[in-house]
Amino acid sequence: MTDPEPRVLPEGALGRTVRMLRLPLGAATRATVSTGRKLLGADAAQVDQYMSRAAADQLFAVLGELKGGAMKVGQILSTMEAMLPEEVAAPFRDRLQALQDSAPPMPTSRVHAVLRAELGPGWRSSFSEFEARPAAAASIGQVHRARWATSGRPVAVKVQYPGADAALRSDLRQLERLAAAASPLTGGIDVRSMVREMTSRIGQEVDYVQEGAAQNQMAEALAGHPRFTVPRVHLATARVLVSDWVDGTKLAAMAARPPAERNRAALDYVSFLFAGPGLAGILHADPHPGNFLVTPDGRLAAIDFGLTADFPGGLPTPMGELIRRAVDGDAEAMLAGLVEEGFAQPGTLDAQALLDYLNPFVEPARVEEFSFSREWTREQFRRVQSSLSPDDIALKLNIPPSYVMVYRVWLGGIAVLAQLDVTENFAAVLRQYLPGFARS
Repeated sequence: MTDPEPRVLPEGALGRTVRMLRLPLGAATRATVSTGRKLLGADAAQVDQYMSRAAADQLFAVLGELKGGAMKVGQILSTMEAMLPEEVAAPFRDRLQALQDSAPPMPTSRVHAVLRAELGPGWRSSFSEFEARPAAAASIGQVHRARWATSGRPVAVKVQYPGADAALRSDLRQLERLAAAASPLTGGIDVRSMVREMTSRIGQEVDYVQEGAAQNQMAEALAGHPRFTVPRVHLATARVLVSDWVDGTKLAAMAARPPAERNRAALDYVSFLFAGPGLAGILHADPHPGNFLVTPDGRLAAIDFGLTADFPGGLPTPMGELIRRAVDGDAEAMLAGLVEEGFAQPGTLDAQALLDYLNPFVEPARVEEFSFSREWTREQFRRVQSSLSPDDIALKLNIPPSYVMVYRVWLGGIAVLAQLDVTENFAAVLRQYLPGFARS
């Protein structure tokens, strides 16, 4: 009698919740151990360093093992780590970034089972070669390199984990409940709001047919583009997506390259995020760097379209107009526009106080060259977190539904530029790709 095949995603809500509880409970246990070691005379700095490494190892193990929504939150945190205090971010930086495409892989037998269910018992005939070892493993699926039989072209075969939909829903429900307990691990980032926004997008995240359509729409719009490329999709089913293979350097790895090379890649990255709606009617709404490569010929490749938003007319013109008014220091016009777009209620905010509050956020758009750094993003994050009160400006501002994904891309894109330590002309990107920003 053979042993039962191991599950890829623990599907029971109770089992997944117990595993996630290991994070806050583990933090409490480490705090107790740390205090005991210090009382026994151990060096405090060494104890803290050891405990931080242990916490980072546990975070990677739990989120990577669970995959699903738990790992998806970890991937978002990896993008946002530039906003966290260095003492919080440093031990977790490498481990969180590893969650972008390095989760524990699915057993080969499960991969074959999914391919057989989606493509039929003769699925192997679609490929002249198929590598059993995954090239990447992420939150809801993993990617294998193969060769498309009809053309001989190298392709990427994305295979969704069985039970990914149920696991995502279960995780996100439990993570919302555990948000307060998990806050020591996230440096104060609002996990609850993040999880709610992710919950509303579950259907899109696990629908490879929809993802394939969005990817092909972008690929066709960018065919022959000198700076951007998107791999063409050959086949898409509910749980399998086959697209052209793209070789390249991970965007995050560009942080180690010389400044000129790093800055160019980062400028292409943020340009792509803003250009997508105008060029193809699609906003790529998942800006974490694991979704982007720099190809050998220097172009930026976007390789994952699991989360997008439709903007058939391009980005909203009022967004560019509002940022322009803030850059020009026109407080009254800016406030009027924010009220009109639903960001604020009439009569609740002082125009000049609001402009003073927003000035640091629009600083990169005000100058012809700006240096994005962890220090700058942390200062803005500290400023917002330390000033929250019932009368605070931040609590009187809203994000209208039509701007939620744009806001996520803006915030995540800026965080990635800070991780890469980029100095570039961000304002020029806005002038070219954000309607309403350029002066007429």
